[in-house]
Amino acid sequence: MASGDIARFVAALPKVELHVHLVGSASAATVLELAARHPDGPVPTTAAGLAAFYRYRDFAHFAEVYTAVSSLVRDQEDVASLVLGVARDLAAQNVRHVELTVTPYSQVLVGIPMHAVTEALDVSAREARDRYGIGIAYIFDIAAVQGAEGARATLEHALEHPPERLVGFGLGGDERRRVPHFAAIRDAFRAATAAGLHSVPHAGEMGGPEVIWQALGELRAERIGHGIGCVRDPALVAHLREARIPLEVCPTSNVRTGQVPAIEHHPFPRMLADGLVVTVNSDDPPMFGTTLTDEYLTLARVFGLGPGELAELARNAVRAAFLPAPEKAALLAEIDALVAGPW
Repeated sequence: MASGDIARFVAALPKVELHVHLVGSASAATVLELAARHPDGPVPTTAAGLAAFYRYRDFAHFAEVYTAVSSLVRDQEDVASLVLGVARDLAAQNVRHVELTVTPYSQVLVGIPMHAVTEALDVSAREARDRYGIGIAYIFDIAAVQGAEGARATLEHALEHPPERLVGFGLGGDERRRVPHFAAIRDAFRAATAAGLHSVPHAGEMGGPEVIWQALGELRAERIGHGIGCVRDPALVAHLREARIPLEVCPTSNVRTGQVPAIEHHPFPRMLADGLVVTVNSDDPPMFGTTLTDEYLTLARVFGLGPGELAELARNAVRAAFLPAPEKAALLAEIDALVAGPW
């Protein structure tokens, strides 16, 4: 299929985004608006300055940049602007449902009360549905750098002041930074899952199989954020395949943060060949110069995927989403109808 036909197919493909961060999804225009609104912050206020700011030396540098941008989100209006911005951008790509990762303790630390964060998330999710026709669910995320206090505060927020569409509990950041606080993180996850939230930690982004095994065993992970480190352990690959644990793969992110030297070296095709449940996601799209659509197109171009393979990746995301069965069935039927069309 010609590249133009593939582009039209991907544009028409109903999609679900499972792994995208609220702050990391802020468009350059939104970040510049926030930087101008809060000129005392550490983020450049010009487009050229921001582009240079988004060139990362390694994951640790990326984490510093992410934290700097997050520090600009200081009130309810800022939170709502971010949610509506990502809803607008994803809806334009025919994304029907997003499970949006929020790190609420970051906003509490800059002075927004828990209940105010929740109110902004609720109001903007309803407005996104009305304005853009996209469904939003939320995952509350512990940032590893925030340690035990961040774990406790995130759990408190999730249990005592949850947004209406809170579905999951996550863990992000540098996998090495979670080690000293892992007992508190584990306890928070166990309380969250006991309360009915789904466990969706990052694991195996920069770490190896042992981090993924730990997420499965200690955090009772139902999906794995990234998970590319699994390919180093055949036993883990076999377990993930047999248990049908979905992996939220973010190819461009892995290149931009230095986890993979180039897209051609990404383990994505090996993961597919091994029969793993792979989903395609954008992580922090403007920060990495990508979109969810671009991720599908990049995989098609670099690894030779056709409409059938791309559609199956989209189906994987639908099946892995925390959606009611009738909504999943309707989306899967749309994908099937598209594939059956004249491509």
